[in-house]
Amino acid sequence: MKKRTLSRSMIAVLTVLFSGVSQAADDVAITKDMTAVIALLGLPCGKVVTVVRKGDNDHIASCENGNRYRIFLNPEGRVIAEKQ
Repeated sequence: MKKRTLSRSMIAVLTVLFSGVSQAADDVAITKDMTAVIALLGLPCGKVVTVVRKGDNDHIASCENGNRYRIFLNPEGRVIAEKQ
């Protein structure tokens, strides 16, 4: 599996993103944020259409082009996207 990482400044932004969010309005916000994360990592996606929360700082993002990515923080605090 191919892994990509983000800079420390993006980690700070994503830590805020991954911390508790309210449901309805945040569903739209998290799909936009996951789209941005995937794009910043240079991975093909287009637009994220669904996000499933697997745990703290751990999500599965499904893209309009059919790709799926697990986006999570590794033990070192880096944002990782693994193609599923």
